[in-house]
Amino acid sequence: MNPAQEHEAILETVRRLCAGFPGEYWRARDRERTYPTEFVQALTEAGLLGVLIPESYGGSGLGLSAAAAILEEIHASGCNAAAVHAQMYTMGTVLRHGSEAQKSQWLPKIASGEVRLQAFGVTEPGAGTDTTALTTQAVRKGDSYVINGQKVWISRAEHSDLMVLLARTTPREETVKKTEGLSVFLLDMREAVGRGLTIKPIRTMFNHATTELFFDDLEIPASCLIGEEGKGFRYILDGMNAERILIAAECIGDGRWFVDKARDYASSRVVFGRPIGQNQGVQFPIARAYAQVRAAKLMTYEAAARYEAGEPSGEEANMAKLLASEASWAAADMCIQTHGGFGFAEEYDVERKFRETRLYQVAPISTNLILAYLAEHVLGLPRSY
Repeated sequence: MNPAQEHEAILETVRRLCAGFPGEYWRARDRERTYPTEFVQALTEAGLLGVLIPESYGGSGLGLSAAAAILEEIHASGCNAAAVHAQMYTMGTVLRHGSEAQKSQWLPKIASGEVRLQAFGVTEPGAGTDTTALTTQAVRKGDSYVINGQKVWISRAEHSDLMVLLARTTPREETVKKTEGLSVFLLDMREAVGRGLTIKPIRTMFNHATTELFFDDLEIPASCLIGEEGKGFRYILDGMNAERILIAAECIGDGRWFVDKARDYASSRVVFGRPIGQNQGVQFPIARAYAQVRAAKLMTYEAAARYEAGEPSGEEANMAKLLASEASWAAADMCIQTHGGFGFAEEYDVERKFRETRLYQVAPISTNLILAYLAEHVLGLPRSY
């Protein structure tokens, strides 16, 4: 059974909800660079952001394929899940590695929407995707940790109550392996802003609500530590496969939207006395984009199935993210070309979605790093970096 059939009732809820947030809504948010608060609230009230949280903590207790199907449908409906998707994969760090006290305190509130967990503090200006090179420090001081450092490209920090933060608790030069000495914290930003945490927005080519963070002697309770001190790199890696699968699903949704948009326009747009979709030069790129999206979708849900079964899924998750991001970008380019000049007109929404889907060949991991992973860890080629 494919994900659409298995989760049809949920997806119908998603489609009805998204119908209430048409293109005009997203164009206004994009133009004003404002957070889609109403959309996030509607998803929360519908229980869609708590699907991965166990029922015992107030969630739906469903698997990753359900979350992927929801995100895919949001994007296929012309909406954008970037404002909410982080909750689905950052929450897993708390669920898998948090203490019972942390889970009992926060998961029911996240499931109900009382608090938002939308921020994931890993990337730094001087480290980029070399996570082990990060320099933000958390120094133990009695019953507290004192944090100093800087993060960048931390999306939704201004609109999240909690943040999963990765910081170094042991200097890199004092560790045997560079992956050691990193720890994860669950930070209540409502308590931190103005007390050592400063958030600076970064304006980007589309409305992604991303920021730069500055930590200056921010003191947090030691109880914020998730799991064991120094084991944070493994905890973060544990959630990256889920993240890549979910982002791949969003790309599949984008690809579907672009193909449908191009098909409809090519069927109705008449030039030289005939629909432009009658011309093979127009219809072949649409058909090719459709095939690429379908193929990427198969890999995405294979990866989700392996993840849910507890099987190794690194290869599949990385390939899903690679193939889906490339398929959605190819479909976006095709859709612009099909629409001609109208593809650049704001009212058609093509240019907005075009800008949004371009991100996913860069984040949350770049295409080149995925290729390097496959070359080394799957094909056995020499390490390139």
